[in-house]
Amino acid sequence: MATIFKRTSVLTNAPFHYCPGCGHGIVHRMVAEVIEELGIREKTAGVAPVGCAVFAYNYFDVDMYEAAHGRAPAVATGYKRVHPENVCFTYQGDGDLASIGTAEIVHAAHRGEKITTIFINNAIYGMTGGQMAPTTLVGQKTTTSPLGRDKDHCGEPIRMAEMLATINGSAFIARTALNNTANLVKTKAAIKKAFQAQLDGKGFSMVEILSPCPTNWGKSPAEAMDWLAENMIPYYPLGIMKEV
Repeated sequence: MATIFKRTSVLTNAPFHYCPGCGHGIVHRMVAEVIEELGIREKTAGVAPVGCAVFAYNYFDVDMYEAAHGRAPAVATGYKRVHPENVCFTYQGDGDLASIGTAEIVHAAHRGEKITTIFINNAIYGMTGGQMAPTTLVGQKTTTSPLGRDKDHCGEPIRMAEMLATINGSAFIARTALNNTANLVKTKAAIKKAFQAQLDGKGFSMVEILSPCPTNWGKSPAEAMDWLAENMIPYYPLGIMKEV
């Protein structure tokens, strides 16, 4: 019998540690499939963040680095500058990229570093217990904003894709979501375009992916998907923000 579906060889056999309903596992597989489909496994290196995906090096069967919190773009820059013929990606969450690592990601884009960033936005700090993040929505309750995020006190959530799209060094910037099949298809397509932009030497590329966090949102996996569609997508519109 012909095999019509199998596990991509770019993922190891290690079981994911993520909570039920988390989107990280879905995105891991997409990234791994893209690496396999582009035939770049042997020349690809990834940089794992500090956050829920801190153990990403256990799951991707490519060379991997572990970066200090927020510094994945700096590590990727070093790797890519030394090995310009190779491919390098960072895998980061909203705490890692949009808070402590904001300077690193902005300046990597400004310099036009030929790296690819996969940015998971679940609007909350997942690994450390559900605190308010830079991406937490106004009114959203977290452990550090039990009455909901107050715009006057904390400002509005930061839109990283829109900000990075304004930078000349950016070659491909997109935002996608994991809430339904159509958006899953668009997410993988965007990831492939981001890697292709790097292969073509165009500059910095990033895909921001809206992902559910059922545990810290206090919802079932199904409820979390609905909440994402009803609350996150209106504030974080989907689409390609920049493509050169």
